[in-house]
Parts: sequence; structure tokens; C-alpha cells
Amino acid sequence: NFTGRNDANPATHAFVTSPDVVTAMVFAGNLKFNPMTDTLTDSTGKPFKFEAPTGDELPPRGYDPGENLYQAPAKELHTVDVKIDPKSHRLQALTPFPKWDGKDPENLPILIKVKGKCTTDHISMAGPWLKYRGHLDNISNNMLIGAVNAENDSVNKVKNILTGDYDAVPNVARDYKSKGLSWIVVGDENYGEGSSREHAALEVRHLGGIAVVVKSFARIHETNLKKQGLLPLTFANPEDYNKIDPSDKVSIIGLTTFTPGKPLTLRLHKSSGEKVDIPVNHTFNENQISWFKAGSAINKIAEEHAQ
Repeated sequence: NFTGRNDANPATHAFVTSPDVVTAMVFAGNLKFNPMTDTLTDSTGKPFKFEAPTGDELPPRGYDPGENLYQAPAKELHTVDVKIDPKSHRLQALTPFPKWDGKDPENLPILIKVKGKCTTDHISMAGPWLKYRGHLDNISNNMLIGAVNAENDSVNKVKNILTGDYDAVPNVARDYKSKGLSWIVVGDENYGEGSSREHAALEVRHLGGIAVVVKSFARIHETNLKKQGLLPLTFANPEDYNKIDPSDKVSIIGLTTFTPGKPLTLRLHKSSGEKVDIPVNHTFNENQISWFKAGSAINKIAEEHAQ
């Protein structure tokens, strides 16, 4: 499984297997032990093999649904007041993301050009960070801290174009956001593979991201980005990844006529003054485009509920 999954230490490796196999290995004291073929020695000195585990496929006395603990929501939602301690580090009320402003975004900085493998664990690490799952702002301090920066082959070290200094990825994103500057992420193949970690999309949106442009996406992460009002885009020609310099500023052309199946254009503004246009594809359908325009899928649902 992913390194550092349990404790965020990259030297810690975890292996996923069944409780039965784990139990057999505990008795053997050896990870190479195969309970299907290998033998152990009992207390009398005799060799023995474990019997294969057995069980009932279905409950022998039928299904007991237990006590019904479902609590229906209030019919008048405006009467419900959810109280959260404002000093809490682990719980925070979510506020709606802003709607699309109706314009093609221009001159966006590239927060990070990611090199190589970038799973949802690279984008939003687990381990000790999981205690902040109910507090979007706090857990966003782990955003992309495991991704390799193509500019310097380092993790969690990107250049702030406003200051010229290098800093942690979330810190630079927060500085851009505080100055009203949206940004994009550029990535490699199969970006966002791994567990369907919604925070890997939520954090990017919360800290001011507008688009993630990659060679290819893991399918579930691509959909999660759409749900949060982000633009997951793929290079029409994967080799165009190499045309992008981390110092480029980027405009996204074609959103004012955003249509299913119609490619968009990434316009790179080079430090030399040169402009380079790159075609990028998307997989948005009409409903998903409405999510983008509303600011997120949940914003769109709220709009429909209010009508």
C-alpha cells in the first residue's frame, strides 16, 4: 500500500492482506510463511498445517435489520442551527465556493508542475492529517506537499512568483488567494489515482485553484474535481506537457462557449513575451458544465432546491 499511510513517514511501508493471513503470519513469525503450503511445529514437536478458514456466506438465521436509527432532516431547514465551536481545530462549517465569473481566466500562475506519479495521497496525505477531515482550512495545509516539483525535483518547495521566494505549496497557494489570484496545477500520467479522497479536490478549490491540467486522470479524481467546480483538463497531445515552464502564466480560452466535446485552449505566456497555444480536452457533459458555472455540484443542487 502507500508509503507513510499510517504515520506520514515515507520510510513506513504497509501491506494490505486478510485477517486470516495476518493471523497465520503472526503464529509463524515470518512474512514469507504461506499457510496454504507451509507447516509449523506444535508444542509437542509435531508438524502441522493450518486448515483453510470457513464461514457462512449468508447469516444462518436470516437478516436482522436491527434498530432503525435514521433521523429525517427537518422539513424547514432554515430552523436548524448547527453549532460549531469557533475555536475548534477539527470541525469547521463549509461555505459555498464562488460561482464562475463568466469570463475566460487570464494570466494564471502555475502553482506547481508535478513530475511523475501523483496519487490522492500525494495531493492530500493521510496519517496524522486525518484528524482534520472536518476542518477544510486546516487539512488544506497538506495540499500537494507530497508531489514532486518538476522545476527542482523537490517536494513541498515551489516558487512564489509574487515574491521570488520558495515556500511550501499550501503557503504559496494561500498567498495567491489572499491577493485574489487564482492558479492552476500541471500534472503527469494517471493523476489522482488511489483512494477516492474528496479532500484532494476540496483543498485545491479552497486554496484558489481553478484548473488541473494533466496528461491523464484517474477517473474518480477527475469527477471529484468537477464536483468542486474545478476544471480537470487533459493535453490533446501529452507531449505538450514538456512545453510548459513552471514560470509560465496561463490563460484558459473557450469557457465562454463551454460545450461538451469541444476542446479548450491553454495559452502560455512565456517570460520572453512569446505566446504558445496548446489544445486541451475535457469530458464535461451539460450537467457537469452547470456544476462549474454554479461553483460546485452542491451549489447547483442548492439552486435547484431554492426554485
